[in-house]
Amino acid sequence: MNDMTANVGAQERSDSIYFAPLLPWQQMLWSQLTQRVLTQQSLPHALLAAGMQGMGKRAFVWRLVAWLLCREHDTNPLGACGACESCQWLKSGTHPSLQVLPIVSMPINADSDTLQEKPSSAKDKKSAKTTSNSALKIKVDDIRALQPFIYQGGQGMRICVLDHAEQMTVAAANALLKTLEEPQAQVHLFLISDTPAQLLPTIKSRVQQLALQTIEPAVAIDYVTHALGHTINREAVGKMAIEQLIQLANGAPLAAIALAQAPWYGKRSLWLTTWQALRSGKRSSVAASDYWQKQLSIKEFIQLSERMLLDIKRICLGLSELQTDINLSEALASYQPTDSGLETFATSLQQTKVALQQNVQEKFAYDKLMQELACL
Repeated sequence: MNDMTANVGAQERSDSIYFAPLLPWQQMLWSQLTQRVLTQQSLPHALLAAGMQGMGKRAFVWRLVAWLLCREHDTNPLGACGACESCQWLKSGTHPSLQVLPIVSMPINADSDTLQEKPSSAKDKKSAKTTSNSALKIKVDDIRALQPFIYQGGQGMRICVLDHAEQMTVAAANALLKTLEEPQAQVHLFLISDTPAQLLPTIKSRVQQLALQTIEPAVAIDYVTHALGHTINREAVGKMAIEQLIQLANGAPLAAIALAQAPWYGKRSLWLTTWQALRSGKRSSVAASDYWQKQLSIKEFIQLSERMLLDIKRICLGLSELQTDINLSEALASYQPTDSGLETFATSLQQTKVALQQNVQEKFAYDKLMQELACL
């Protein structure tokens, strides 16, 4: 068994991803797919779970993988049993019939579409970091290493999951085409992508996309409301807050929940107050920097600033703001930054991200951004 085998379960990964409750908007698709299997109809050889982060596509794929491999799925149509030998293999991260690329690709939990690198040894634990796009690259040698697993005969069902499939190099994608064009019995490939437009057309033409992107607004509102601890009989203002979160998250419920829980989300009005104070000269950039360093990490402040810039740009273009709870349009009624000023600050935010990867001190980065925010 090589290093790719079942890495989705090993290396400190929680097994809850395989056995988590089905997300409400995925029930119909789940029923359709499981019924095909239970009525002896074969699933498509290759399936693509695509769409923006926060829709639960990874949660669906890992749950389906567990169910397909489960020895008792005939009597458990709602999900893997969690007790059979196959489920135990998944829990321990040693399933011989599951391979995953890229090797570092590890979902954090069932409610997340984000990934984090998981250490594979005690030594690696000391240097584990959030996975970068470069770390997620799927290379041609990775695809070639799958071939013995895919083409071994008489081994029962075998599943390959290619997460962040858009990160395949051209050579890797071309190597995968052979597998897609020559489907093997009982071998299933799952491709997962946040940006399917980056997939080669030849790949997309040979996979069947899972219908995971349609989420009814009422279903999204109800799910987000319950997840955030509100009651069914919530006040109108509470409902408006939930609807705003979902709108800001482009309709993705899991992203809306993550947004509400982000440290910076509750500091949007404070950002606006700081900007106005800096612009009017009522506060120095040094004082503002010192204050914000105690409020948010520089990365969180950048996320906050990017969110605020989006709405400022909308208002400057004559569109309505998406954040209706912080009176942004009122603040911009007497003054609006220029297009060049907005672009300059947006560029500074991007440059700061790059600088942080090169170990620039947060204080220096904060000081510089506050100086530029004062000029916006």
